[in-house]
Amino acid sequence: MGVTCISQELTCPISPARMFKALILDSRNLIPKLLPQFIKSVQVMEADGEAGSIEQVNFTEASHFKYVKHRIDELDIENFVCKYTMIEGDPLGDKLESIAYDVRFEAASDGEGCICKMTSKYHTIGEFEVKEEEIKSGKDSAMGIYKVVEAYLLENPRVYA
Repeated sequence: MGVTCISQELTCPISPARMFKALILDSRNLIPKLLPQFIKSVQVMEADGEAGSIEQVNFTEASHFKYVKHRIDELDIENFVCKYTMIEGDPLGDKLESIAYDVRFEAASDGEGCICKMTSKYHTIGEFEVKEEEIKSGKDSAMGIYKVVEAYLLENPRVYA
């Protein structure tokens, strides 16, 4: 089994606390509301949404995928950190065992907004090597979701305040 690691950062004018609440703590409610054309629902399958929980994201017919399951590995509310692992679903195909994500929201150095940092570790089956161009679509989708949430929070400054 091999591991390919990809990191990305996104700066935004929203505070780390608001982004964390929207994208992590309330994502199962907010994301289907903001992206109903792609996300049908997000369900907690096991536990209560805390570390150890399993969540399933169900996609609409417009998506190339039917669903994914994530296990929440760590949820640090005070430091705005979430670690979770995609453990099942169409994006894994027959070449990936799992994808582990480390998502952090840090205050921007100028005190305005935050820096969203995401590291993705692709755990492959056998000798398969993931190339960055092969995961570009997933990176683009993640950045698109961040931008939609950012726009929503800018338009609704009292939400998650």
